[in-house]
Amino acid sequence: MINIMNLCVNCKKDTTFLSSKDSFAEAYTGENIFKYVLSIIVEVSLENVVQMVTDNASNNMDTTKMLKVNMPSIFWSSCATHTINLMLEGIGKLPKFKNTLEDTKSFTIFIYAHHTTLALMMTFTRKRDIVRLGVTRFASDFLTLQSLLVKKDKLRALFTSTDWEKCKWSKSVKRKAAYNTVLSIVFWNAVNYCLRVFSPLVRVL
Repeated sequence: MINIMNLCVNCKKDTTFLSSKDSFAEAYTGENIFKYVLSIIVEVSLENVVQMVTDNASNNMDTTKMLKVNMPSIFWSSCATHTINLMLEGIGKLPKFKNTLEDTKSFTIFIYAHHTTLALMMTFTRKRDIVRLGVTRFASDFLTLQSLLVKKDKLRALFTSTDWEKCKWSKSVKRKAAYNTVLSIVFWNAVNYCLRVFSPLVRVL
């Protein structure tokens, strides 16, 4: 596993990349991270550093403890994006949401796995993808759910069309699951519910 540490600096003018280190030759521990961060702080001068922001990984937490002891003038805060993503991840693991996310994943994988099903989908959605990418994995899940809901009628029209019946994949086992998903009122109600719950958090990302 390759661990690359990146440091960026933020000031009133802008945020910019400062340094990067490939730590493949040493353990990715809090102590080694601290040594790297310390070397950069010394380079830019302590009086120019006010705050350090990291995610909540355990090795970063160890680093912050060392920082508080050795450089108490610098305060630490967790990355808001990472924290919100962890909240979304936790919510997504609850059965009420997990099942909907898994059904969505299975459906989109089926559509994108074959060029014929993908071509049909693009025809019915007027060349608009149903999978959308966000700044984090769970933001992507939200955007994909949102995209599906917007295209709900077009997707249902696809699976009840003669074009679909002519498609060889319409007879596959996975086709039945996709068909049942897209025509299920329960599924669409669940998608709508997920969006109402996730929306306030995703807006912050």
